[in-house]
This record gives sequence, C-alpha cells and structure tokens, in this order.
Amino acid sequence: MIRTLAAATLLISTALPLAAFETRATAAYVIDHTTGTVLLNKNADAPLPPASMSKLMTLYMAFEAIARGQLNMTDQLAVSAHANSYGGSTLFLKQGERVSVEDLIRGIIVLSGNDACAVIAEALSPDGTEAGFARLMTRRAQEMGMTNSTFANSNGWPAAGHRMSMRDLGLLSQRLITDFPEFYPMFAEKEFLFDANESSNRFNRNPLLGLGIGADGLKTGHTQEAGYGLTGSAKQGDRRVVFVISGLDTAAARAQESEAIVNWAFRQFAQRTVADSGERIATARVWEGAEPEVGLVPEGDISVLLPILSGADVAAEVVYTGPVQAPVTAGTPLAELVIQPEGLPEQRFPLVAETDVAHGGFLAKLSTAALSLIERMNAPSDAEGDV
Repeated sequence: MIRTLAAATLLISTALPLAAFETRATAAYVIDHTTGTVLLNKNADAPLPPASMSKLMTLYMAFEAIARGQLNMTDQLAVSAHANSYGGSTLFLKQGERVSVEDLIRGIIVLSGNDACAVIAEALSPDGTEAGFARLMTRRAQEMGMTNSTFANSNGWPAAGHRMSMRDLGLLSQRLITDFPEFYPMFAEKEFLFDANESSNRFNRNPLLGLGIGADGLKTGHTQEAGYGLTGSAKQGDRRVVFVISGLDTAAARAQESEAIVNWAFRQFAQRTVADSGERIATARVWEGAEPEVGLVPEGDISVLLPILSGADVAAEVVYTGPVQAPVTAGTPLAELVIQPEGLPEQRFPLVAETDVAHGGFLAKLSTAALSLIERMNAPSDAEGDV
C-alpha cells in the first residue's frame, strides 16, 4: 500500500501569526475543553508539587466511590487522630466526631480542608490508612493517563515524591467535568459554612468566581515550595476552557494571571465549523472497484478552534493509505483531515467512505492493471511512490 497525500477541497480561514501568551507562571497548561485544542503549554509535563490542587484526585476517587455505591453522601465518617493532626486549611474537625460525606466533600471543594481529605482517604483506603489511599491514588492516576503524578497523601501537604504535572491536572479537571456533571456545580460555590464557631473559614479561595467571566471551578493551591497555583475552568457560550498554573509569587498575582488567561483564551480564539457531516471533502482511488473512486466525508460536523483574527485562506490536507481495496462499505474509516492553524497544534479528524463501492469483477481488475502499468511507465525512474 502506498502512503498518499491528497489536497483537500476545503479552505479554512486562518489567522495572522498568533503571539503566544507570556505567562508569569513557572508552569502552565491551557486547553479548550470543547475541541480538545491545547492553547498553552509551558513546562506542562514537569512533575511539580501541586499543593492543594492534588485534592482534585481525592475528590475524583470519592465521586467514583459514590457512583459505584461504595460511599453515600449521607454516610457519617469518623474523624481519626491522624486526620485531626493536620494544620493549614482545615474544617477544624475534632477527633471522634462524625461528619457526613457531603459536608466533607464540600469542605474539600470550598474550604480546602486537609482534615476532610484525610477522613475520606481513610474511609476508602484498602488498609484504612491515608498512605494506603495515596498508593491507590497513584495507581488510579496512571490508569487515567496521568503519567506524571505520584501521591504521598490525599491533600497535597508537602511531602517527598508528591508530584503532579500541569497537563495531568488539566486532564483530571476535564474528567471531573465530563464524568461527574452532577457534582461539578459544587465547585462554583463561593461559600460553605460548616462550623459557625469558625465562620471566618467559609469562603472559596478561587479568585475568579463571581467576576462574570464564566468561571465555575476548580481548585486553588499554595505551599511555600509550590508557590500559588490554580486549576480553573470557565464557560462562555458553547465553549469551555480548562487551565492550570503554578509557581506564582502571591495570591494577587495568581488572581491576575488566571483572569488574563481566561480572557485571552476566549477573546483570541473562536470555534468554527469547517465541514458538515456527510459533506464530501475529497476522494480516494479504489482498487478493483465497480467505481474508480469513493468520496471521503466526516461522520459528524467538524469544528476547530482558530485564532480569531482573519488572515489568508489555507488548504487542509487529507491523508490516507491508498488506493483503497474494493469492496468498500459506506461509513468505513479511510482517511484523516489534517488541519494545523498557525500557532496551534495539529488537529486530525477521521473521514469515512461516503458510499458503498462493490468489487468490479474481471473487467475492473483488467482496467486497474492497465492503469497501474501506464502509471509505472510514466513515473520518473527514481520515484519512491505515488504522492
């Protein structure tokens, strides 16, 4: 089979060269959740101390446990001496008291409770310890494709080897949004009063909530080692953006950088439909078919994210291995539409056979053989293949 590149008839309005966003964060990752387009990658695969942003993994595993019936929101869990020993951001839980899973989850999301994380961890741990749960977290993260994540605890308390990459946090955030839409609205809650005696600790630390820019999650983080970070998400219209930043010097810098990233992601890019479902994009030659070629069409509408400033039109490419052997069944994946806008990663979309093409029998074989012979005779002597 010969690797063939065919120019697509599709023309896409692209943009003038896009200036990359210059972030002050030491590491950053921004992805358009709607199209899967990575908009910014700065040290995104470096394993770094995630601070409280790693609580998102504890929450994901708690939601999974609820979904399979291992845990219920109304369950009352006991606070151990170990959970009670945590400082930093806490719910001020007391050893021996019992707290509902719902309060613990809200306490983690809104108040960043280190103690609440430990209570959940011990309840779900295979051996009843937070360390055992951390090992479970690491294994589950690997299964989910978070290959730069290892956990030493459930809450991001500084510990040797407790690391996550910004890309992993972005992937985890997308999974939380997609897999648990019933729980995700809790991330937008700006206030949760768990203990009236500790009323000063009731506000969400996410600086973007309430700014009117569509922000609705997810989790802040801060330790001396990690600096100030935020795993965030915002939705405007039909688009959602997920971003992760880490290593800022102050809470104010974190707030400014996060808002700037959200505004940049929505104002500098737009989602456009470039091909409709079933629209013929190109054709592929068919070997020994009743028809000499078959149309290549997308199974669904193809939408891409493009820089918003219009520039020159550019042709996309259709890549396939051909010619295609008959018979061909409509809907069979045969090719890919390859689009690479200026300043953005390459995007690939599958194309399928538009119609059935039956085997052509003896005459088709004869015609195909003759055509192949003519092409070989006319090909340059140093040709390596058809393009």
